[in-house]
Amino acid sequence: MQLYNKLSAKERAALIEEAGKQRLTLSFYQYANIGNPQILRNHLFLAWDALEVLGRIYIANEGINAQLSVPAENFEAFKKHLDSITFLENVRLNVAVEQDDMSFLKLKVKVRHKIVADGLNDDTFDVTNKGIHVDAETFNALIEDENAVLVDMRNHYESEIGHFKNAVTPDVDTFRDSLDIIEEQLAEHKEDKKLVMYCTGGIRCEKASAYYKHKGFKNVYQLEGGIIEYTRQVNEKELENKFLGKNFVFDHRRAEKISDDIIANCHQCGEPCDTHVNCENEACHLLFIQCKNCAAEMNGCCSDECKEINALPYEEQKALRRGKHNSNKIFKKGRSEVLKFKK
Repeated sequence: MQLYNKLSAKERAALIEEAGKQRLTLSFYQYANIGNPQILRNHLFLAWDALEVLGRIYIANEGINAQLSVPAENFEAFKKHLDSITFLENVRLNVAVEQDDMSFLKLKVKVRHKIVADGLNDDTFDVTNKGIHVDAETFNALIEDENAVLVDMRNHYESEIGHFKNAVTPDVDTFRDSLDIIEEQLAEHKEDKKLVMYCTGGIRCEKASAYYKHKGFKNVYQLEGGIIEYTRQVNEKELENKFLGKNFVFDHRRAEKISDDIIANCHQCGEPCDTHVNCENEACHLLFIQCKNCAAEMNGCCSDECKEINALPYEEQKALRRGKHNSNKIFKKGRSEVLKFKK
């Protein structure tokens, strides 16, 4: 049995281009009690590999979190397979606003300790005791309530390029950090304020809403399906769009354009820009915002040092990396001191 990828991303991209078939980018999650995640992992890999599904899927005892792409012609077969799994029957699928046949180039199904890395050691709260789900129309009305506090449960590099009007956007690197900050800021309002949360597709808010209810918040709401589903409903029902900028996504596209607003700046020159790139120096690979002019001047790199290294012959670059761990900057996502105009 083949339970892992045999093709490189480059080889897969060539096959997709040669096939010329439309692919759909979508995501879903479901909290559930999974007794043996490894058995489910192998089952999903075999079934989805046969359907040419590509993507990043995490499975844990607490559930599943999936971002993937599937050939349009195989979508019905994929959906039928999902529905054959009891806890995934009729699960909501968030379909991407902007499609890209190259959004994922490998199928990675991994068993993790948790499907959302929350850093919590508190097992006393029930993750299924979630907040009230609201659709786009109700959400728009709710966030105009003077007794409501709107909170972005994403990380700083996500909210930097796009967020809802008047949202609290914690300057955090991880989901875990935001949990404590929000609880501390709203500690005096656990009973009199409506805590309204949103994230990319809903999975972080699902856990956060249960956590905050456990912590004593009485009125907890979450945007069902997150920004992705909100955008679909806004377009379908012709509602007012209250999201500014782009929605950061965790695939090769990096972001989906939700409105024409550009609310971020190039981290190197300060000009309006909301395009995330990874530093071309493979030993760095820092995620940061870079405009076209700076990309041309810096050859896609985040610093003069990286630019010099990236100009070396590839074998010399490999020799410099040999025996060294990845740079910590990979995980800082825009925090590097070499960026003059970082948030």
